[in-house]
Amino acid sequence: MSGEKDVTQYFCTCCGKAAPLSTLAPACECGGLFELDYTPPKWDADRIHRDTWSLFRYRDFMALEGDDWKKVTLGEGMTPVIPFDTRGDVLFKMDYFMPSLSFKDRGAATLVAHMLSIGVRKCVQDSSGNAGNAIAAYCARAGIECEIFVPEGTSPKKIAMIRAHGATCTVVPGTRDHCAEVCRAKVRDEGVYYANHVFNPFFYEGTKTYIYEVLEQLGRIPENIVIPVGNGTLYIGAIRALEHLLESGAIDHFPQIIALQSEYCNPLEAAMREKLTEPAKCSVKPTIAEGIAIGVPARGIELLELARKHGIRFVTAPEDKILEARAAIARRGIYCEHTTAANYAAYLEYCRQYGPTPDTLITMCGAGLKSDH
Repeated sequence: MSGEKDVTQYFCTCCGKAAPLSTLAPACECGGLFELDYTPPKWDADRIHRDTWSLFRYRDFMALEGDDWKKVTLGEGMTPVIPFDTRGDVLFKMDYFMPSLSFKDRGAATLVAHMLSIGVRKCVQDSSGNAGNAIAAYCARAGIECEIFVPEGTSPKKIAMIRAHGATCTVVPGTRDHCAEVCRAKVRDEGVYYANHVFNPFFYEGTKTYIYEVLEQLGRIPENIVIPVGNGTLYIGAIRALEHLLESGAIDHFPQIIALQSEYCNPLEAAMREKLTEPAKCSVKPTIAEGIAIGVPARGIELLELARKHGIRFVTAPEDKILEARAAIARRGIYCEHTTAANYAAYLEYCRQYGPTPDTLITMCGAGLKSDH
């Protein structure tokens, strides 16, 4: 593949079978998840479309064909990077400055643009709230009907936002993983399009712009990058972008990624600690870090392979420190949601374990008004 916008198909990550991009199937017949048959061209800052004030300024490096993104974009991306502390040791990327108030707009914009290009008129998705809200917002923009399944206990304001966009929001009793099972059953039984942020690789084409923006804004990549991991949508996108930049010679080494999970839901952290090749089985307890409470991540094996490949360190956010971290962040003028505060709580725990960790980038991935519950 030359990478010059010649993406033509998916391939299965299990059996290798190809499928057209126009397929409405959520995954391969064998059950394996799809990946894009695409390699971006070598990074060249001159190929940034600086007249486009959204993440689509990086479209030369994204597996998108055509101009359907123009009908979908809400101006997502281009979020500022700011110093959190007076020393400048910690930088926050303010990704909740997005149209639907979370970083999930990055992937939702690219996925819905793809859906529009292949004629999808109705879709379903399961979510802990933010991804569902993002898909609902961009589907509203594109005129696509959608139903979002969320687990009980989801922040009421996230549910209200989903419904405000005209989507149906179905609350499912039980865990986040059970919610996914219920939604996927509807996909199997009714053949409706699965606009899922974990299954569909077009979502990662959006989340990788997180890193491209940081490089453009700072002129460098910080030495440490804190990334929350539930299903791993930002994690995968960020790693792919970093690999792309490294292979292109735009950066000379891979930064230390600090991947965090909830203390009450840590299948990946436990797997790394126990040297497992698959996510560990863990009993999921209720956590206010609802956005990363994924007990059975669909791409779990891939997430662990990437962790081993790049020396990624996992850490858990202590449950009893999350609200304390949220208050500390708010006292610096930044009002984030609970899961986002877990990022900073986990960073402090990482510093406790490994010592002072300057030059660290942390995502502010969700706005506080969404999780006042």
